[in-house]
This record gives sequence, structure tokens and C-alpha cells, in this order.
Amino acid sequence: MTPTSAPNGFITDWSADGSGVNKEIGVVLVHGYTGSPSSMRPWAEYLNQQGYTVRVPLLPGHGTKPEDLSQIKWQQWPEKIESELDELRKNCTKIFICGFSMGGGTTLHVATKRSDKITGIILVNPMIHLPFIGTKLAYLLSRTKKYRSSVGDDIKRPGVTQGGYEVMSTEGIYQILQMLKYTRANLHRVSVPMQLFHSVDDHTLPVSNTEIVMKRVGSLSKERIELTNSFHVATLDYDAEIIFENSLIFIERHSS
Repeated sequence: MTPTSAPNGFITDWSADGSGVNKEIGVVLVHGYTGSPSSMRPWAEYLNQQGYTVRVPLLPGHGTKPEDLSQIKWQQWPEKIESELDELRKNCTKIFICGFSMGGGTTLHVATKRSDKITGIILVNPMIHLPFIGTKLAYLLSRTKKYRSSVGDDIKRPGVTQGGYEVMSTEGIYQILQMLKYTRANLHRVSVPMQLFHSVDDHTLPVSNTEIVMKRVGSLSKERIELTNSFHVATLDYDAEIIFENSLIFIERHSS
């Protein structure tokens, strides 16, 4: 699993203008740690076919080589998403953010600060903590072993890849946990409608991540949908259509 293993053109920033009555509704789709836009591209294309304007950014440190993740500060990830929001706001009246795994944590972080600029958020197996690993321990680990094997393609469907790194930077993990520590403390500030998809068979993140998000997010409207035939990278797995179709219903409901 490397960035070159994904389809040509799926590892870079990607965007597509919408059409018809949905053209002024924008959607940003955010991939996970060590992954790439490839994990979100089919979902984005599905929404674009329904007329929505979509943007799938490549997060800083991704799509190149694992060493680049060791040079990133966590603030660069939400800043990238906020820049996408600003671009969409030039032509869109309503904006949704869809985040997978660490991209879900990044989405929540942005929503703690900019709920007034977002119409809704959709999360797939979001990351909000790593049990038993705090920022201090993560810092120490990052100083003793720079890289660990990536969990990578935790996908039930055979022969599918998200085109990410085969190893992950422990410095990057330290950066993620700093971002998530702040985000957890401010989840009550997330006030927009939220839809969350959770894989029952997730080998990457424990269910406590979903439980924390569902309990602490301040949104009055929040729903959880269980996925029973997918592993962690559910956006590319057997339950992808469940995600696509239900997210469409969610966006339609909160756009009218």
C-alpha cells in the first residue's frame, strides 16, 4: 500500500463544480491519517453526480512520503480544511464536511470553531482519542521510534486500497493527539447537525471513539448508523452505498 497503488489522479486535491439546484451546496470530504483522497473520491463523485459542489483535499504531509508527516504541525490539517471552506463560501450558500477517521477528528476540530459557517457534518469511524496513549506518552514514543507499521487498508472487500503509506510517523501521531485533546475538550461547541457511521468490525479504532463523539458533541440533531459489513475504511468497503445514500438523505434534509 503506497500512494502509487491508488488509481491515477486519486492522490491529489480534487474538486468538481455542482450543477442544477444543488450547485450552491458544497461538500468537503476529509481523508484519514496516512491515507489519501482516494478513500473519499467515490463518495465525492457520487455526491457530485447529484449536483453538489465537492472538494477532496490532500492533507499536508500525505500523498508523498512518510517522512513528510514528521515535519507537519497539527494546526496545518484544520487550516487546510478551513481554506477549503473559504473557497466554497465564494459560491456556496450551505456547506457540509464529511470526515473519515483522523479526518473525522479534524472535521470536529473545525466544527468547534466554525459551526456558524457549516450546515452539517458527517463522520465515518471518527478518531477522537487513542485509549491509554496520551500526549506525553506519544511524545516519548516519537523520540524512541520514528515510524511504525501503518494499519493501512483495514478493508473487508478484497483487492481495495486507499493508497496510503505503509508506515506511519510517530511524530505525526503525537501531533494528532495534541489536536484531539483540544477537540475533545471543546466538543460541546459543535452545534451543527451530525450524522455518524460506525463500523461494528473496526480493527483500527475502538468503539469508544464513537461513544465519546455521540455523548459530548453539543448538537441537538445527531444520529448514529451502524455498519455491519465493513472494516475501518468503510468508505471503500461493502457498506459504502449505505454511507453514500444516507449522507445524501442527511444533506437533503438539512439543505431545504
